[in-house]
Amino acid sequence: MTTYSDKIVWITGASSGIGEALAKTFAANGADIILSGRRVDALQAVADQLPTETLVLPFEVTDYSELEAIVAKAWDWKGRVDVLVNNAGVSQRSLAIHTTPQVYTDLINIDLIAPIWLTQLQLPRMVEAGGAHIIAISSVAGRFGPPLRTAYAAAKHGLIGYMDALRTEVSARHNINVTNVLPGSVATNVSRNAFTASGSIRGKSDSAIEGGDDPMDCAKAILEAVDSNVPELIFASGMELDLAKLRHSDPEKLFELGSQFGAQIAEQYESGDDS
Repeated sequence: MTTYSDKIVWITGASSGIGEALAKTFAANGADIILSGRRVDALQAVADQLPTETLVLPFEVTDYSELEAIVAKAWDWKGRVDVLVNNAGVSQRSLAIHTTPQVYTDLINIDLIAPIWLTQLQLPRMVEAGGAHIIAISSVAGRFGPPLRTAYAAAKHGLIGYMDALRTEVSARHNINVTNVLPGSVATNVSRNAFTASGSIRGKSDSAIEGGDDPMDCAKAILEAVDSNVPELIFASGMELDLAKLRHSDPEKLFELGSQFGAQIAEQYESGDDS
């Protein structure tokens, strides 16, 4: 595995889950880490566990008026950012028919517009520095549209599209590599922190996430993908992996299966069972 002893890695959503696991994995391989999120105490708790230098840089990803200053602070710390991990995000658990339009606005702001802003503000610096690597944590929901996640799927499809198009412009010409990561069920707080139909926080997990893959295994796979400059990593198994592959190999079958599964989930939710 590549050593990162002379690299600066900036991770958003770094206080838990995949972000925390990536901080530990990159730091174990020598990288200095910029930890970003909203909760200073949680970020500091992660920083205290890392063997390398850290900068705790809290901010709200949708506070666009402050992002330029935040980017300046990050780059001023060590003079560069070698790896940017756009990981901060929120999920959703609600039927579209009951979901308020504001939920779509808020979720797409967090999961799509914010990482675009953070990336765009750094592209000129990355070009001047001679290159970088951008990692976007999307989802298998960005490859197929699962039920209860219409806003989330829209944002994650959009993030993949932005990053794929960006790669065509900056990879060969400016040595800025781009890796999209599409996790399936990983054992994090993603379901517990998901938006409901009204925009409130769900406050409980679900069985698929609770039984999901270890975030550290996901982080290790991401590091291997970055080492090999893989454009897209699908970190999933079982049905989630099969459905992601069907998007290209047999989209009609994917849509048929999705409709059948979605009808079952909708009936379950309408009956009051949101487990």
